[in-house]
Amino acid sequence: MEALNQQLPLVLSIFPVILLIWLMVKKNSVPSYIALSGVAFFIYLLQLFYFKNDFMTLNANAAAGVVATLTPITVIFGAIFFNRMMEATGCIGVIRQWLGNINPNPVAQLMIIGWAFAFMVEGASGFGTPAAIAAPILVGLGFKPMQVAVFALIMNSVPVSFGAVGTPTWFGFGELKKSGILTDEDILAIGKETGLIHFVAGFVIPVLALRFITTWAEIRKNIGFIYLSVLACTVPYLLLAQVNYEFPSLVGGGIGLLLSVFLANKGIGLAKMDSGNTHTPLSAAQVFKALAPLGLLMLILIVTRIQQLGIKGLLNDTTPLFSLNLGIVEFEVSRALILSFNNIFGQGVSESYKTLYVPAFIPFVITVWLSLFCFRVSFRDSFKVYYTTLGQTIKPLLALFGALVMVKFMMVGGDHSMVKVIGNSFAQIAGTNWAYFASYLGAIGAFFSGSNTVSNLTFGSIQHSIATQVHLPTDTVLALQSVGGAMGNMVSINNIIAVCSVLDVQNQEGAIIKKTAIPMFVYGIIAAIMAAIFMAFKIAA
Repeated sequence: MEALNQQLPLVLSIFPVILLIWLMVKKNSVPSYIALSGVAFFIYLLQLFYFKNDFMTLNANAAAGVVATLTPITVIFGAIFFNRMMEATGCIGVIRQWLGNINPNPVAQLMIIGWAFAFMVEGASGFGTPAAIAAPILVGLGFKPMQVAVFALIMNSVPVSFGAVGTPTWFGFGELKKSGILTDEDILAIGKETGLIHFVAGFVIPVLALRFITTWAEIRKNIGFIYLSVLACTVPYLLLAQVNYEFPSLVGGGIGLLLSVFLANKGIGLAKMDSGNTHTPLSAAQVFKALAPLGLLMLILIVTRIQQLGIKGLLNDTTPLFSLNLGIVEFEVSRALILSFNNIFGQGVSESYKTLYVPAFIPFVITVWLSLFCFRVSFRDSFKVYYTTLGQTIKPLLALFGALVMVKFMMVGGDHSMVKVIGNSFAQIAGTNWAYFASYLGAIGAFFSGSNTVSNLTFGSIQHSIATQVHLPTDTVLALQSVGGAMGNMVSINNIIAVCSVLDVQNQEGAIIKKTAIPMFVYGIIAAIMAAIFMAFKIAA
């Protein structure tokens, strides 16, 4: 009985996570927005009645979770809004035609659209949009929908940790930073190792993805172009990751796309084949006009993120503009329109939202409305785009709310929190060998949530706790967590359903998971090898 009582906190701490995974993978799976919210409520009851945490403290953390949800949901809204605009203005159709005209070689088209183009889109918007945009283009070029679905999911992995302007990194580990566990320097160090692991994986994963849509013979004949296209994205990606955790995917993808298009036009590294191109030629002006919104988006992002230009500082100005004591919360607005909710319910719990700095209103919403005006989209059609986008954000909003509240609840209790209990137990079981399995925990997080960001939010604190307990380098373990969250996108039910819906692929979700699980496990092996190398160098130093 005594042994049972000792193990009961661990069982009750792990059970909600297991329950969540089961709800997501069972035959009649529960949607993430229901499962996450339901499990969050279950944890609330556990914290209240078993762990005996204060009622108002739990409610304060729930309220903070609501505020915290504003950041990722507005980014998602902006990304969807942008992509809807690209469809409404006809830009995406022109881009589709332009990309298809570059080179008739199918491998060239796959690498340009499914790799480089998707890489850039992931850097700008993330949250599953690259596969949703690239996949229909590839089907339009004549590739089979089922194969395209698998290919697009596998390809959308390497850039994910720095997707949506680095959201999985800077926001995914944001709770650890707010708690004082991590600093900006720590997050940058995590980004450096994350980028290097993904860089090495880039030599393997794109080739595996291609194998699901073409033959080994075609891959061998075009291997020169394949690796030139890969390196065109991953080299600037790796270099930027050493100094910044927001731009690697966005800039790396942009550079990679330009270089891949140039190489394809010149036929460098590609097997020669008959054109057979029946597409209508496009003028330079048509292509430029269609790419203009993407160019403006990237320009604004870069200008507002480079510290030396001074705009970043203005957008993060915390100087109070006015404040109100509402009794249940101390509400403050800064000069940069940072909305701060302090001392919620008098429990010392705080949360904030950076209205201007979060990549939502600037640049997505501004770029969209400017583009709708410049392309002379009617007032009625413009608001149709807006309201359609709002409708699409409801389920992600509920899912992210559930995830963030769940994380908040699991961290209540200090050294006796559910996160600490799990971390301590895992540390005792795995010891220093945990580094070889850490990425798969991140993959599990992405599997049931569909998001690298949510995975890092959910498991980042657990990973940090384990690393601390067994004396592993925390930056390495958290880098493995972030890599795991990225590679888990391949098997994410949410992402698979989204791609299948776009391509009208019926009842193939299980078949797709069986295929994408193979490169996902390979990715984990690469991550484990890199972890061993990192630790060997750190010990030697």
